[in-house]
Amino acid sequence: MFYWIYIIPRPLQPLFVLSSQANFFMTRTVIFDLDGVIIDSEPVHFRLERAMFDELQIPMSAEEHNSYVGMSSENMWENIVNKHHLSYEPGKLVQKKHLLYLHHLSKDKNVYPIAGVAELIKDLYKNNFELIVASSSPGVVIDAVLQKFNLEKYFIATVSGTQLTNSKPHPEIFLRAAQLADSKPEECVVIEDSRNGVTAAKAAGMKCIGFANLNSGNQDLSKADVIIKSFAEINVDFVRNLQ
Repeated sequence: MFYWIYIIPRPLQPLFVLSSQANFFMTRTVIFDLDGVIIDSEPVHFRLERAMFDELQIPMSAEEHNSYVGMSSENMWENIVNKHHLSYEPGKLVQKKHLLYLHHLSKDKNVYPIAGVAELIKDLYKNNFELIVASSSPGVVIDAVLQKFNLEKYFIATVSGTQLTNSKPHPEIFLRAAQLADSKPEECVVIEDSRNGVTAAKAAGMKCIGFANLNSGNQDLSKADVIIKSFAEINVDFVRNLQ
């Protein structure tokens, strides 16, 4: 007796996945820098720091000054003290600068978010993105700015570079932000205005939007995935699909 055995063909499985598909991660977390991205504060920082340089008789070039944008105040003043052979304690200079800035922030009534950024933050929040501020500024400054602009409720967390071992351009601050959001680095987009910040974001394995803020000095943002001059250039869909 003969038996017929029917073999039902199974659909062919792909032997490989296109690299463009394998490397695509949908964005679920957006990490904002603070100074120069949410608040156009760099001119104020430059002015306050310039006054301190003059008081301390430090010969500070514009090029050197610009190189510290995005770096924590602790690292900046430590570098300055060492480079210029000052007898001052970096921590006291940091504290003095922070007090000067907080005083300015509390007194100035004509301080607003950078055009378009508040609307982007609110739209991202409405579309269920997790938002984090990761800034080299101390936590008290981050909180003061977000409260002044009534934006604190849109962020699940904030990370201050003063809490960490390493400052931008090291990626520690952004990796910490990803942990707080329970996101993979590939699922994060960072918005930065400084060379140090962009370098840190890419070193963390994240996508990065470079915001070319003229008030942040001459910053090399070429490592960013995209560079914008205005927040009107991007929206929720743009951020979600950024590769």
